[in-house]
Amino acid sequence: MTGKNSQSFATRAIHHGYDPLQNEGSLTPPIHMTSTFVFETAQQGGARFAGEEAGHVYSRISNPTLDLLERRIAVLEGAEAGLALSSGLGAITSAMWTLLSPGDELIVDKTLYGCTFSFLHYGLAKFGITVTHVDLTVSEKLSAAISAQTKLVYFETPANPNMRLVNISAVSKIAHAAGAKVMVDNTYSTPYLTQPISLGADLVVHSATKYLGGHGDVIAGLLVGDMETVQAIRLFGMKDMTGAVMSPFNASMVLRGIKTLELRMDRHCQSAAVIAKRLEAAPQIDRIWYPGLPGFEQHDLAASQMSDFGGMIAFELKGGIAAGQAMINATQMVHCAVSLGDTETLIQHPASMTHSTYTPEERAKHDISNGLVRLSVGLEGVEDIWADLETALSAV
Repeated sequence: MTGKNSQSFATRAIHHGYDPLQNEGSLTPPIHMTSTFVFETAQQGGARFAGEEAGHVYSRISNPTLDLLERRIAVLEGAEAGLALSSGLGAITSAMWTLLSPGDELIVDKTLYGCTFSFLHYGLAKFGITVTHVDLTVSEKLSAAISAQTKLVYFETPANPNMRLVNISAVSKIAHAAGAKVMVDNTYSTPYLTQPISLGADLVVHSATKYLGGHGDVIAGLLVGDMETVQAIRLFGMKDMTGAVMSPFNASMVLRGIKTLELRMDRHCQSAAVIAKRLEAAPQIDRIWYPGLPGFEQHDLAASQMSDFGGMIAFELKGGIAAGQAMINATQMVHCAVSLGDTETLIQHPASMTHSTYTPEERAKHDISNGLVRLSVGLEGVEDIWADLETALSAV
């Protein structure tokens, strides 16, 4: 077999780390539904707990099914090691409880997913950790803000829900010069479109519920980085602090989803590009944010660090929040639902749904307008998606 780095993305997503002939000939990796593992001797058990011998001891720490998923996401992201957790937020919280201590500063971008924002301001901040928002779309602002107390810089790119991008390479250089680590939420892009580790990031997190799972039937999170840091997050942040452990069944579901990630992302991107252009031309639309549009403010940055522009679109209608809600209510095939990256096209209103953890004043400060609509373009026929959206727009 050729080396892992010479194989295509799709081949690694399907084959990496698994040999059917080492597993009773089972083409599909088995699901190890066990809570604990038997030792040959008491001495072996002690050696495994001490880290002197490799092997599994308890599924809150590791499990063969999760181990395969962790190795596979690591190779797709170009990282040394991976960690499977119960949700994307579980990945974020487990990492931050491990990396931050009272007195430390965490610098984050201006816009974050609502539950991440809530955890930072109503969770970490209670324990003496300073959370500082900086407009990371302008990397020079990080240079001005970072200090000796800054231990971690965290951001989403593209950001949920307004699609703002951060220059991963530029921010990573500034953070590392100050002795801070960089963690990137790569949920919107997936490793198929962006590989933050190769651009200088230290850690990458995913809500694997979204594109990696891809079918709207699993809640899961993934994290990758260097072996030492990932192991620390496994043994402290996940095992002892959050207990955010992924089920082996869910790991199997994500493994299945990753096998078709390349095919699905190509379709998501192709359809989203068509829909974005048509929305941009629609008379009811006031503003639209999609990295693939030439008029998108950060289009050049997107082209430099993304291989394609993704399946997510944000837009505002000229009638504001009332027009946006009217459009959402008028869709038929397109479903009003949160989450994203599913086979189905989903539409939602962030201010009252996914980002309702922000106060109205906070949303205004963090560039999440009340009239913003978020669209996750699915895998249906693109003309069917557009027909439904066009009909809904005519109802506004």
